[in-house]
Amino acid sequence: MKYSLVFVAVALLSACASAPEEEVSCGIVSTYLPAAPAEHYFPLVVTSVDGKAVISKPNYLLPVGEHTFTVSELINDETLQVRLAARVPKTITVDVVADMRYQLMAQFNVDKQYRGNDQTFWQPVIRSQAYHECELAED
Repeated sequence: MKYSLVFVAVALLSACASAPEEEVSCGIVSTYLPAAPAEHYFPLVVTSVDGKAVISKPNYLLPVGEHTFTVSELINDETLQVRLAARVPKTITVDVVADMRYQLMAQFNVDKQYRGNDQTFWQPVIRSQAYHECELAED
């Protein structure tokens, strides 16, 4: 009886134990901050990450290293008078460091009046970055 209890206990503990998943260092790139028109920052939409089309979402958990985002601006300002053809996507490269969150936004350049096909009215920027714990399970 004593041996059968030990065997059952060992069997139960073995069933609960599994190989630990490898954890991969990562960072987060976010796009969820609301517009700050007084500071000339506006939301943007991510259309691709590292050349792969994506559905825009608020957060991207990514392994450490350089990642390229293709983004489109969502600038809503009455002084902006460019044609729709000038509102083209742009790219930004983020060097993701472990346990950091990077907040991407569209920065509206207000140094002159933008009209017609002038595409220089904005650029994607990292608005802020801060520590944020991140772990990716290795597949």
